[in-house]
Amino acid sequence: MTAAPQPVSGLQWLLGALSLPQRWRSGVGPIIAAIVLVVIVLTAIFAPLIAPHDPLTMNSVQRLKGPSDIYPLGTDAYGRDLFSRTIYGGRVSLLIGIGAAFTSVIIGLLIGLVSGFFRLADAIIMRIMDSMMAIPSILLAIALVSLNGPSLWSVLAAITIPEVPRVVRLVRSVVLSAREEPYVEAAITLGTSMPKILLRHLMPNTLAPLTVQGTYICASAILTEALLSFLGAGVSTEIPTWGNIMAEGRVYFQIKPSLIFWPGLMLSLCILSINLLGDAARDVLDPRFKKREA
Repeated sequence: MTAAPQPVSGLQWLLGALSLPQRWRSGVGPIIAAIVLVVIVLTAIFAPLIAPHDPLTMNSVQRLKGPSDIYPLGTDAYGRDLFSRTIYGGRVSLLIGIGAAFTSVIIGLLIGLVSGFFRLADAIIMRIMDSMMAIPSILLAIALVSLNGPSLWSVLAAITIPEVPRVVRLVRSVVLSAREEPYVEAAITLGTSMPKILLRHLMPNTLAPLTVQGTYICASAILTEALLSFLGAGVSTEIPTWGNIMAEGRVYFQIKPSLIFWPGLMLSLCILSINLLGDAARDVLDPRFKKREA
């Protein structure tokens, strides 16, 4: 005879419910996030082939129209196709996100390696990094854009500079622990050149945490760009970005909320997908997380 199934207690049910986010994060969640992100990226890359209209073409006769066969998502206040503008908006947002992540990681890696290995340089560099982190990143970005004017490169620089100190502190912490390892001391004893020690022995230890940090920087940069554009301190309003589209649509939100809904949805899906992939990468690359999971 088979044993009767045991009733599930309230505590067991609660523990199972609390583990669902962890199962989602380590299972189907990253797969769906990767698919969504790939679709968004491919849509942005092949926007000229997918978009039915020029995102800059105005038509005053068709302003604030609802969805139709000609305009799948309707039109904005200038008669421009909302679907085409939303697709093209992903180009600038993704470019700034990827560019800010790549640039801040490279600069932060080089500075962090020097700061973590050379004690005299560490004292000077970290004071500079601490002073930069004392300023709120969004205020620093607005100030930099205001000084240089609204352009793609000024926005990219304004988003990248506040992220560099965080990368420097991360790399420095890894190097401080790695430089005490026997293989690093052996390399120093054998007279290995400093660039070779930094690049061959210390830099590989930073790749895993930098990969995870890079995903978070990318998501944060996309959100910051949208915020700057929404506040009027981003790229030129003539360039379609998710932030610019929402900024122009907020005036007509009560009569046509889709002007904000669709670019906001694309922005949310993109950031959520990147963060889920970052969490998945952390779960795989971080040995401390594996120990807690075991």
